[in-house]
Amino acid sequence: MTATPSRSEGSLGRSDASGARRRAGRLSLGFGAATIVAGLALVAAVDSLPLVYQYLPLVATVVVFGLPHGAVDHLVLPRARNDPVTSRSMAAVGVLYLVVGTSYAAVWFLAPALAFALFVLVTLFHWGQGDVYALLAFTRDGTYLESRAARALSLVVRGGLPMLVPLVAFPEQYAFVAGTLIGLFDPAAAAALEPVFEPAVRAAVGLGFGALVVASLVLGYRRSAGDALEPWLIDVAETLGLVAFFALVPPILAIGLYFALWHSVRHVLRTLLVDDPAVAALADGNDLAALGRFARDAAPLTVAALGVLGGLGLLVPRTPATVPDVAALYLVCIAVLTLPHVVVVSLLDLEQRVWSTP
Repeated sequence: MTATPSRSEGSLGRSDASGARRRAGRLSLGFGAATIVAGLALVAAVDSLPLVYQYLPLVATVVVFGLPHGAVDHLVLPRARNDPVTSRSMAAVGVLYLVVGTSYAAVWFLAPALAFALFVLVTLFHWGQGDVYALLAFTRDGTYLESRAARALSLVVRGGLPMLVPLVAFPEQYAFVAGTLIGLFDPAAAAALEPVFEPAVRAAVGLGFGALVVASLVLGYRRSAGDALEPWLIDVAETLGLVAFFALVPPILAIGLYFALWHSVRHVLRTLLVDDPAVAALADGNDLAALGRFARDAAPLTVAALGVLGGLGLLVPRTPATVPDVAALYLVCIAVLTLPHVVVVSLLDLEQRVWSTP
């Protein structure tokens, strides 16, 4: 199975599609390595980074990678299907965002602790599915993770690294972040999550998740041989690098770096691979032209997402007054937009046969 966009291969030829995919793979690996190195280097260089500075990567990338990375959802499915983008197709995505996003926003107002827990689970799934696609599409011939079970396990592991390792390694900061998000709606509701941060619970999470990490890498190795060993080595390097990253880098800083430079970049690259001119640009090594097209396509809905952020700021019961509060509001906005975004990406997974096996 090769998770590659059908439109690119169909209209531009396999050589352009393969060249673009290889270029996207190199960019993916480069930004991934930069994410890990930057976080670990900061921790090594600075004994205790003030909290306000830990928020900088998250805040500084709001309109660079954060909001824009999902702002072409109205374009990706038609492009992947080799269909024209029509007012009907765009309206369908708009209705999806309106219904699903508004419904989830209501949960934040009515049951914020439940909404936060759902945010963690949805993010785990979504970040995991993004990395499953990357392992299939950005590695040689897409021959890695040949079974659905291996892909599902990899999804849980890759999504669990940013969501579960910080819970084990930095429970106080994890609880602080949860409290800031929930506190925008009902500060007392955060008490419902206190059992999650108990040492026994965190130990169980650490042991159980550690076993899944080992099982994922062992399963990947057993199904790799010869040239197919290369994607397994990439998987091992990325997985163990992320374990160290999330175990050592404070979670606020770690998530800010990871969201912008790892997850968002990989999703942007995926969207470029279903856009014919961007594929041609990537195949020619003209990364700026490809990213310029993405920026143009993403601009209108990035502005709309900023409107959602502003609207939430007016509606939340407690007006954000500090940097953590503003960052919490942004994360709630991301949560509201992520759920319908996951629906679109899941449909894209089906279109690109990410879960189909030989």
